[in-house]
Amino acid sequence: MNILWDSALGLLVVTGGLLGLTLPFGKLATAAGVPAMVWAFVISLGAGGVLLCVLLARGQRIRPTPHKLRYFFVTAAVSYAVPNLLMFSAIPHLGAGYTGIMFTLSPVITLLFSILLRVRRPNMLGIVGIAVGFVGAVMVAVTRGEAGQPADLFWVALGLLIPVSLAAGNIYRTVDWPEDTGPIELAVGSHLASATLLLAGILALFGVKAFAPLGAVPLVVVAQVASASAMFAFFFRLQAVGGPVYLSQIGYVAAAVGLVAGTIFLGEHYQLLTWAGAVVITAGVFVTTKAQSQAIAKLQPA
Repeated sequence: MNILWDSALGLLVVTGGLLGLTLPFGKLATAAGVPAMVWAFVISLGAGGVLLCVLLARGQRIRPTPHKLRYFFVTAAVSYAVPNLLMFSAIPHLGAGYTGIMFTLSPVITLLFSILLRVRRPNMLGIVGIAVGFVGAVMVAVTRGEAGQPADLFWVALGLLIPVSLAAGNIYRTVDWPEDTGPIELAVGSHLASATLLLAGILALFGVKAFAPLGAVPLVVVAQVASASAMFAFFFRLQAVGGPVYLSQIGYVAAAVGLVAGTIFLGEHYQLLTWAGAVVITAGVFVTTKAQSQAIAKLQPA
């Protein structure tokens, strides 16, 4: 576990893989009638609650300060509440695999924000790796999800807002990271803040009756909470080890997992070009990982 905790590549694969499971779980939930906002609430409350128990079991606790509270709620809105709401709203219309493609655009937008704001700009090899991954994303995107099911432009446009929100969150978490604060504490505070925002929205728009459909998918709820809790424990550690641009590549891994899970478990069918794009995406991740290793080596003393 210590080796994984300090490995950017290991953290990337684990975090991206767990994020990818959110796509098929979300499709199963929304197909059962669970509103998108309610499912986003389940993820934030479940992950925040489980990680809070872990934090308390380790003899630690959240020590709120004005800076941390600001960090919790801004991160909650930009990184979790908004993108999850967009994602689960789009999945019924775009499909789990196609929605996962939107994640692959996050590294490019994060890189753009990172360059504009001068936040840990990657070296040339890193840019090449991201470009390769983006080419793979385009190959997948032109297939428009499942064959024979073209997506409506409104939902495609809505889906494109997912990577924009994720990229903004990637940069913000790095720029405003509170000093002397561990990743689990940040994950707990941010998710509980997200759950608070989403609960207020659910009660205002739908009322308590919106939670009733959850009773139809209890196993999916348990599986989603377990995977989300594990993912966000690694998520903040990856942020610290790899930086915002490297972190954003979890979208590549998540998209690949979403395609595989959609095909095997949900009966979705994709063209050969889609799978070829997934291979190119994987190549891009390895190139950027090599660039990350070179950057770290340069920072170490001779």
